[in-house]
Amino acid sequence: MLRCQPSIVQRRIGANLVRSSASAALVSTVNVTVRGKSTVSGLQQGAFRQSSAINTRPSFANKDLIRGYASKTYPPHVVMNMPALSPTMTQGNIGAWKKQIGDEINPGDVLVEIETDKAQMDFECQEEGFLAQTLLAAGEKDVPVGSPLCILAENKADVAQFADFTVASIGGAAPKAAAPAASAPAAAAPAAAPASNAAIFPPHNLLGMPALSPTMTQGNLGGWKKQVGDFVQPGDILVEVETDKATMDFECQEEGYIAKIFIDANTKDVTVGAPLCILVDNKADVEKFASFTIGAANAASAASAAADAVPVAAAAPAVAAATAAPVRKAGERVVASPAAKFIAAQKGIALENVAGTGPKGRILKGDVLGFKGVAAAPAKAAASSAAAPASFTPAAPTAQLYVDTPVSNIRKVIAARLTESKQSIPHYYLTLELEADTILSLRETLNKQANGKFKLSVNDFVIKASSLALRDVPEVNSAWQGTFIREFQTSDIAVAVATENGLITPIVASAESKGLSTISNNVKSLAEKARDGKLQPHEYQGGSFTISNLGMFGIKSFTAIINPPHAAILAVGGVEEKLVVDAKSEKGFRAKKVFNVTLSCDHRVVDGAVGAKWLQSFKGYIENPLSMIL
Repeated sequence: MLRCQPSIVQRRIGANLVRSSASAALVSTVNVTVRGKSTVSGLQQGAFRQSSAINTRPSFANKDLIRGYASKTYPPHVVMNMPALSPTMTQGNIGAWKKQIGDEINPGDVLVEIETDKAQMDFECQEEGFLAQTLLAAGEKDVPVGSPLCILAENKADVAQFADFTVASIGGAAPKAAAPAASAPAAAAPAAAPASNAAIFPPHNLLGMPALSPTMTQGNLGGWKKQVGDFVQPGDILVEVETDKATMDFECQEEGYIAKIFIDANTKDVTVGAPLCILVDNKADVEKFASFTIGAANAASAASAAADAVPVAAAAPAVAAATAAPVRKAGERVVASPAAKFIAAQKGIALENVAGTGPKGRILKGDVLGFKGVAAAPAKAAASSAAAPASFTPAAPTAQLYVDTPVSNIRKVIAARLTESKQSIPHYYLTLELEADTILSLRETLNKQANGKFKLSVNDFVIKASSLALRDVPEVNSAWQGTFIREFQTSDIAVAVATENGLITPIVASAESKGLSTISNNVKSLAEKARDGKLQPHEYQGGSFTISNLGMFGIKSFTAIINPPHAAILAVGGVEEKLVVDAKSEKGFRAKKVFNVTLSCDHRVVDGAVGAKWLQSFKGYIENPLSMIL
């Protein structure tokens, strides 16, 4: 099992320790806190201290955009913020603006170049409107993630009214945005009541569901390693967590006694940041938390957020309140932006149930993203994780027999990544037939001399030959990075392995410098870990080239989908025997063993001639395998 430690951001204000969880996968507001009453940020993960919030001006780092009305003089608009374009990005540099004031913006348009901590990337807008004001100039350095970037107006005629708009304008009143929120006082009032209940509990820590991989947004809980009343210290394993990659151990970084467990073992699809358990400093306080509920913690969080929220963010609770009741009559026309329609179709959300916050009730992207589904009676399952978004509604059963299998986290990631690859990468394919007689003969000879230390397969020779061909033709050992092509210095070969949950690609690092026996043993060890779900992140993340071999299933040839960010993938078919003309044979022909390989290439990186050159190099190593050893 992998032990993963969520990172902790710590600061001090006077003598008070301020502790907040940080994640590589999400951008969240850091709550300034002191020990005392309960405060929980809905996006925070891992371990964080329950305490009362100091009333400070919040940053914009918790959102990519803010929709609202900065003051009575400005028409409806969207404030676009500095995005986090990589998991570790906290600030970036502004490059050239690709759109100018007055230009129309559609979802997918590139707004501006941004230099992150990883690369220079294009920031694609997911909103529509007209660029009314740019708040950061080209060339500005070290801009924090979440800083206001620009303003989008919904009507071109309104652009001129934002000529004097500045960052300071964002802090103005928001009369129109506040109105919908005020229309639901009943929803806001109950939230304050449990907060007072949370305040009567002794000092404690609330541990949230951590993000144990960069792409993790939810996970499945395995077995709890600690129970209520047990003492926990830094380094102890609390619970097993199944991520979108593997099953890992969640290693606690706090100390105390477990006073309450909120989510039962084997619970599925627990949202990152959902409360997991409570830790207290004194064992005598454990029994005092028997009546503690997630509602008390969430209410405290809501009270804190309400005290600290900027006026322009007031539209968010309005959306949440609106989704609790029917939003329009049957047959009423639904008006939504293209981005809202696209996201709703992806998530299976019926737009008829979504309340619109745009002009004349128009449904915007933020409305769909904030949609929590139709209100229902509370249940234990709902308490175990954050409210789940509306999902795809299956068709009504027919007379046919069928079985519905829940989609695993790994399968979800495979579906998303390969769909993205096929839609966004310009694939082309090159197929070549190779003779296998020499390699099969050498394999048999080497295996006889192995004395049980290794057992070579044809795939081991394929991995070695691929790594050497990448050294010979380094253009294929590259990755598309948007504004440049990155060429790797080592051949890190990802080998596709089928597991019960789906496909995963463990990596043989620096394969060009390893012998056949080492490669063989590495592949067997990695494949076993993959099937057991015990791969560590460095064993499956990264790589520079992928190999997928279906020859053992009798497949003669196939085309594989490129595994981003790799520029190529090699599909290997099975060995077969065929007759060929041979003038030296008495019969005039002979039998030889051959197999087909197909190279799928990213045409943005690998031109056709380069791909062909790589295959010729690969062919040379396969048909003369001694050249790999020498």
